[in-house]
Amino acid sequence: MHSAQATSAIVPTYARANIAFERGEGCWLVSTTGERYLDFGAGIAVTSVGHAHPHLVETLVSQGSKLWHVSNLYQNPEGERFARRLVDATFADLVFFANSGAEANEAAIKMARRRQSIGGHAERYRVLTFEGAFHGRTLAMIAAGGQAKYLDGFGPKVDGFDQIPITDLAAVEAAIGPETAAILIEPIQGEGGVRVIPPSFLRGLREICDRRELLLIFDEVQTGVGRTGRFYAYEHCGIHPDILTSAKGIGAGFPMSACLATADAARGLTVGVHGTTFGGNPLAMAIGNATLDVILAPGFIEHVAKLGLYLRQRLAELKDRHGSVIEEVRGEGLMVGLKVKVPPASFAEACLGQKFLVIPAGDNVVRLLPPLVVTEEELAEGVRRLDAACAAVEERLLVAIN
Repeated sequence: MHSAQATSAIVPTYARANIAFERGEGCWLVSTTGERYLDFGAGIAVTSVGHAHPHLVETLVSQGSKLWHVSNLYQNPEGERFARRLVDATFADLVFFANSGAEANEAAIKMARRRQSIGGHAERYRVLTFEGAFHGRTLAMIAAGGQAKYLDGFGPKVDGFDQIPITDLAAVEAAIGPETAAILIEPIQGEGGVRVIPPSFLRGLREICDRRELLLIFDEVQTGVGRTGRFYAYEHCGIHPDILTSAKGIGAGFPMSACLATADAARGLTVGVHGTTFGGNPLAMAIGNATLDVILAPGFIEHVAKLGLYLRQRLAELKDRHGSVIEEVRGEGLMVGLKVKVPPASFAEACLGQKFLVIPAGDNVVRLLPPLVVTEEELAEGVRRLDAACAAVEERLLVAIN
């Protein structure tokens, strides 16, 4: 037999770190060799309530022993309850459940196009998106993101998406044409480097959409479900979108997503127009409800906001100490980016050396996305490990110079 690594049967689309985990608890992961790692990646902002949360484990076992899947051909009491709770906690009137962020974004685009079509504007199908965005890996979503590295080699770019720089509202206004249906934006670009979009820009987009009869879509796949110190990040800017997509943290590690919308935005999605086999299955819905039990508990999200403030203050001190490594601290709540002066992958590797997990992103940033159940002590421990990682990077830089 060859070594497992030499003959992996998995398509090699990921450069995986040479480490595997067998169990976790809260913000900690234990490797197959028994070493403990502090997890500030949360599976890329997914394990929102930490690893092996007792309430979620109990829900999984309880629902898993009853019913996993029956399809959307029948009533779905657990899904109805989950949708109602999401609607009650947000701007939305209706929810469509799917399985991944990309699928939620596809649903949002279909919803917007269809809304324009039934409103007498079938010619409006194009969507304005922004440079640096990431909306998923389907053929349409790599076109929406518009990044060359994701489009290369996949044939003609799917039509209907126009990228513009996140600059000023005049540029947005100029980019709108007779075929424009909607504007799609992440309130904070995650993969793009934790770039916080100014609230004034988002408010301006709302005003333009209202005036030009366009739909405003927020991709909150990474920013949603308490991550930024609000239930959804749109709450920071005092306006709301017509359509919002949510995934990652909403299932706390169980694959699921949701497309939330006003009744008006969703009115084109009638019987038979859109569908999903797995979306909204009883197992996913039970875990979604259990996740909301934790996230929507009184005071929980406010506590996340406080922790985020504490973390960014500690990181500002770290930047002062390690100015040759850290250029900028950015983010909101527990979605934090460190812009570094070395390649993000090598910085993440230095963190791994300290048994500390972080996630590289665009714009030379590493992301800190701890589970939202993190304690102040664990944040302080994370900063200590970052301090050690910075010192190790500085030492390497010094050796390279000499």
